[in-house]
Amino acid sequence: MKFFSFVLGALALVSGAIAVDIQKSVIITYKENTPDSVIKQDKKAIVDAGGVITHEYTLMKGFSAKVNAKTLESVSASSENYATIEEDKVVSTFGI
Repeated sequence: MKFFSFVLGALALVSGAIAVDIQKSVIITYKENTPDSVIKQDKKAIVDAGGVITHEYTLMKGFSAKVNAKTLESVSASSENYATIEEDKVVSTFGI
């Protein structure tokens, strides 16, 4: 019975650790007048927190990234006057 409790506790601990590291795929775009330093700061914050910049856009200011929720909140707060953040997902015109 003690072994079962130990295994159950270990699983709870592991699932809690995994939940902290769940990363979202997002697209972050910026207004044209956004200073490059703001974008660099946001990218650095994402990478420093273990996130990944997956694509950098050239026709508009922005990038896509995989980032954890805590860092995403921080980037959103620091760039609230410049950035639009949305989930990166497949969009269909047929509702599929």
